[in-house]
Amino acid sequence: MPGLVAPLVDEREVLLGFLGQQRNALRYAAHGLDQDRASARPTVSELSLVGLMKHAALVERAWTTFLTTGDTSVFAPQDDWADGFRLTEGQTVEDVIALADEQARLTEKVVGTLEDLAAPLPPTIDLVPWIPGGTVWTARWVLLHLIDTPDTPTSSVSPSTAQRAGPSWPQPKGGRHRTGRRSVVSAAIG
Repeated sequence: MPGLVAPLVDEREVLLGFLGQQRNALRYAAHGLDQDRASARPTVSELSLVGLMKHAALVERAWTTFLTTGDTSVFAPQDDWADGFRLTEGQTVEDVIALADEQARLTEKVVGTLEDLAAPLPPTIDLVPWIPGGTVWTARWVLLHLIDTPDTPTSSVSPSTAQRAGPSWPQPKGGRHRTGRRSVVSAAIG
């Protein structure tokens, strides 16, 4: 069944399993969409489904780098910040999927090398508004954060939207996300 995490025992495997499930939610939403449909911005937002996929991979890259370096500057925008939310010239949906796949492999490698998921990471510096300086996280917190983050845009898919998407779409339980917002993901496929 798509989205069902295996009943694992090892904490690292469980956390990576749930992170993989969240990554796959974005993939399932994009399944069968052509380049134009995956890049469409069906809401008043500038976000598209492929943009969310790209952003999720880049955010995972930043957090994975933070796990290994403790350097808060990985969260500061490089180049054009908006390019992290859209396809750039010559980039395809397949390129974004490859980026996400490579990042998944790197995350699994990094998590496998961590000695202690509960060990405190270096305190952050006050560099970007979304990460307050002086915050001390653990690798476990970072992984749980990565697991939770992709859920926000994808879990608001309603059963009717999933039905319109076709038979391969995993049917959500409970319909909408707790905020009741309609997500870019649901708008892109519905």
